[in-house]
Amino acid sequence: MTLAIFDLDNTLLAGDSDHAWGEFLVEEGMVDADEYRRANDRFYEEYLNGELDIFHYQRFVLNPLTRHNMEELEAWREAFMAKKVQPMMLDKAARLLADHRDQGHTLMIITATNRFITEPIAELLGVDHLIATEPEMVNGKFTGEVAGTPSFQGGKVERLNDWLAAHSESLDGAWFYSDSHNDVPLLKQVANPVAVDPDPTLEKLAVENGWKVMSLRV
Repeated sequence: MTLAIFDLDNTLLAGDSDHAWGEFLVEEGMVDADEYRRANDRFYEEYLNGELDIFHYQRFVLNPLTRHNMEELEAWREAFMAKKVQPMMLDKAARLLADHRDQGHTLMIITATNRFITEPIAELLGVDHLIATEPEMVNGKFTGEVAGTPSFQGGKVERLNDWLAAHSESLDGAWFYSDSHNDVPLLKQVANPVAVDPDPTLEKLAVENGWKVMSLRV
């Protein structure tokens, strides 16, 4: 098995699905607009700056899910996919996935965004393997907490290593595509690290390390 691993937000998508979910909740009147938007934007800036407390952020994201039943939440998510995710889809990303698929590579998305948001996106992209931050559920309802290790920064490496051990696989010849300096711990683990439309910090590191730099947007 040769793994082709992809970050999701701002890599395969022309935007951040986690932040877009917050915008969707505001626009649909499901949360207090001013307060939620300010917090959502602040967390996104912290993420871009490499300063995000992932547990604090996930409690913020997951809290609205605790107040509604799964039927309501799934209806919201379906509307979110149409309104926010579809416009972020990239033709070049679809072609890149198809190229790796044609080479017989095993496709995986690994993302800090929680599974509730990202599972239908992975399905839409035709990617069977997803490692995402797992929201805790008890008796079929979200608790607002994270289950296990969030898939963020070094947590991506930990979660991926757990997956590899469970499947008796390795990172031999693996690829990893990402836009963010938050993913440097995992980029350093693979034979083929690729910076995709990278943030300035990652672009500088990619040049210094001789990693491929590419765009899926132009």
